[in-house]
Amino acid sequence: MLATAGGILARGDPAARPNILWITCEDTSPDLGCYGDSWARTPNLDRLASQGARYTNAFSVYGVCAPSRSSIITGMYPASIGTHHMRSQGVPPPYVKCFTEYLRAAGYYCTNNSKTDYNFPAPLTAWDESGNRAHWRKRPKDQPFFSVFNITTTHESQIWPANNAKATAILAPEERHDAAHAKVPPYYPDTPLTRCDWANYYDLVTAMDKQAGGLLRQLENDGLAENTIVFFYGDHGRGLPRAKRWAYEASLHVPLIVRRPGTIAPGAVTDRLVSLMDLGPTLLSIAGVEIPKYMQGRAFLGDRAAQPRKYVFGARDRMDEAYDLIRAARDGRFHYIRNLQSCKPYAQYIDYMETGQTMKEMRRLNKASQLQGPQRLFFVPEKAPEELYDIPSDPHCIHNLAAAPAHQNTLKRMRAAVDEWMSEIKDLGSVPEDQLKERMRPGGKWSVTAAPKITPDGGSFAAPVAVRLACPTEGSSIAWTTEQSEGSRWNLYGREIALDRTATLRVKACRLGWEDSPEVRAEFKIG
Repeated sequence: MLATAGGILARGDPAARPNILWITCEDTSPDLGCYGDSWARTPNLDRLASQGARYTNAFSVYGVCAPSRSSIITGMYPASIGTHHMRSQGVPPPYVKCFTEYLRAAGYYCTNNSKTDYNFPAPLTAWDESGNRAHWRKRPKDQPFFSVFNITTTHESQIWPANNAKATAILAPEERHDAAHAKVPPYYPDTPLTRCDWANYYDLVTAMDKQAGGLLRQLENDGLAENTIVFFYGDHGRGLPRAKRWAYEASLHVPLIVRRPGTIAPGAVTDRLVSLMDLGPTLLSIAGVEIPKYMQGRAFLGDRAAQPRKYVFGARDRMDEAYDLIRAARDGRFHYIRNLQSCKPYAQYIDYMETGQTMKEMRRLNKASQLQGPQRLFFVPEKAPEELYDIPSDPHCIHNLAAAPAHQNTLKRMRAAVDEWMSEIKDLGSVPEDQLKERMRPGGKWSVTAAPKITPDGGSFAAPVAVRLACPTEGSSIAWTTEQSEGSRWNLYGREIALDRTATLRVKACRLGWEDSPEVRAEFKIG
């Protein structure tokens, strides 16, 4: 067993564990050829799906990156750990860690290339390497790896015409999408500007597919394709109005493909409900690592896989400068939304969102009273307290069935599921953000992790010496290195360090949402 400052983490033989590759993308709904989208041009991801399993019911917890990524890296609901507001600096409870620490403790070489954006600073102990050069190729020989590559090409901002040409420069003319043939969702006005955005988005998805294909080829060229499990997913839905930042299908429904040679049948399709916060526990399950009991995510693969979910849950809280409070539930058929601040309109002004030309076009036409049918939904003065959609017949979520007599039993069931979930996770959404900040960071001051203790604290030794590290801060993890350069690799402390040659030991401690400890050094002379 390996023990860290946070407790017993893992067991087993690291050499027997599979490699794992994550390819993630931004702001992308299941708009891929393998999901039945005939306008999509995604040959690499379609091929990946033909070699593995395609999940048709995968969902993000939030329709925006930072809270979504917070749920993924911790396996926790953001509203239960204080990371639910967009671009907040949350302070999770002391028992919460990045799930990658458990993999590192189990012997995995963990790399992230390169976005973190967890709504708290990424701790030093989360990754062996995090940056735009991080790669599995830098691992020690024969060490199993977990490598993440975040493709940012499909981000909302790249839809904007000023940015799109550069983001899609790798496309050949025949790979581009003709805006004249775009079919925009019914909640958008069908105009040249909205068609342009729609085509730009699909071009970005094609460019992202090319980048994903390049990573898969690297894996093949390294001879690792057969013993590496590949996950592909989007962090939340497409970066357009009424999609990103909201709690609809277009916001939360994401693509998820998993290839595991020899275990997952090629071309498999599953409708199992999966939340992206289940990814971390799933990796621990695959790697043979015990899943911490505090994690709210549920493994869906591996020896420790849980029973399938009956519901997945989603939410919206503050988005940039706009406050709102929305909770949602999805089962295999229905999508339920509760607007806890229904007095507010859907179309609150968010400066960043207003930059996009689809939003500008919708504002212009609404002001001129030229929006029709579902296009007007976004501009009603108040939201409905509850929304209920039958997804097979209404994938765009435009026919609210909450008042329909035939669906009252479903409404009550979904309502009860959200009540139970909010109670179970001790939902912090109703706590005013100023009060929450004061609770997590009194007086606005960041807590500092205590300096770790090194035992023995240096000296001269005739033979190799075992060094122990400890930190009194509850929930802290400890990083150490004997390298002295600025770009030193920091190891996660898990057991006594065996020093067999003269070295300067550098040690830091960290806790999520706190500042790192001061660095402590000790000089050891061996022999």
